[in-house]
Amino acid sequence: MAKIYLDNGASTKVDEEVAKETEKYLTTIYGNASSNHDFGEEACEALERSRIAIAKALNADPEEIVFTSGGTESNNLALKGVAFANRNKGNHIITTKTEHDCILNSCEWLEKQGFKVTYLDVDEYGFVSLKDIKDSINDKTILVSVIHGNNEIGAINNLEEIGRICKSKNVYFHTDACQSFTKVLIDTKKLDIDLITINSHKIHGPKGVGALYIKKGTKIETWQHGGGHEKGKRSGTENIPGVVGFAKAVELTNKSDIEKIKKLRDKLINNLLKIEGTKLNGHREKRLVNNVNISFKGVDGEILLEKLNENGIASSTGSACSAKKAEPSHVLKAIGLNFDEYPGTIRLTLSKFTTDEEINYTINVLNRLIKELRGRKDEGC
Repeated sequence: MAKIYLDNGASTKVDEEVAKETEKYLTTIYGNASSNHDFGEEACEALERSRIAIAKALNADPEEIVFTSGGTESNNLALKGVAFANRNKGNHIITTKTEHDCILNSCEWLEKQGFKVTYLDVDEYGFVSLKDIKDSINDKTILVSVIHGNNEIGAINNLEEIGRICKSKNVYFHTDACQSFTKVLIDTKKLDIDLITINSHKIHGPKGVGALYIKKGTKIETWQHGGGHEKGKRSGTENIPGVVGFAKAVELTNKSDIEKIKKLRDKLINNLLKIEGTKLNGHREKRLVNNVNISFKGVDGEILLEKLNENGIASSTGSACSAKKAEPSHVLKAIGLNFDEYPGTIRLTLSKFTTDEEINYTINVLNRLIKELRGRKDEGC
């Protein structure tokens, strides 16, 4: 049976070159980067080389990169760190209804601590209105956090314009770029962005490692206390194998892989939209190069997910009727998807390892499965 992985929005296969590089720092160069001996010096040198490589990808200065355990920690540090460091200025935060759960849950927690949060609507494609952002900023606003590339529907928000608004209002701007990092150019010298969340396992690096770009001069409170690692911004022994793997994954990214993924994504979208009663969620063009989020009339998304898995295809779902979820996806709700009309939604996310043959197979399987599932009697949700 085929074994096709189309859930790269959740995590990616570690590149073999990354795995080889990482292994050296597990078995040979295994010192603690804070230790004052040769083993520690080697680890520290690897840490700083990795910092330089990742900073280069953002056109940032190395000292602006703080390593973390991943996107969730980086987002928590950005929101909570800025919120508590700037309480003397205000207590108002602005975000959107389509953010990753770790942003929304952090905002809910901050509300319990006395902060006020505005959750902005998005349009049918998942884009936040620039006017809404501008109109929502008041004299108590300290931070705006808007996701760059949406993890479910792939919508890419306009960082340039949002940053310009925030700068004009003297408000910090944070973006969660875990899904877009290395897929979409982010130049910190040209954009008005104060904090950027990135991670490793979405770009063929190891899990459990990420980073937060913190622009020089950004007022942020230390959130994790200990030995003062990462120049006092994030205590905890650095994950040297993970950091080195992260940097190697960044160095391996290239434009030809991005173009290949985009071409396969478009082929998949074009063919799936030929199936009667299908709807693409998110914008047709302004979307992540590897993201396909599509809804089918009269099909239960969870059942479709299971059937795809039985046919060797790994994907994810945003289905409205799910035994595992009490409610539909908050992102699909926010864009106004009609769940009665389109009860079945799946997300197919590609990578540089996805092949044309795999996409052809997936198209054929989905054509067959949709016909089969629609041919069944309505079993209800």
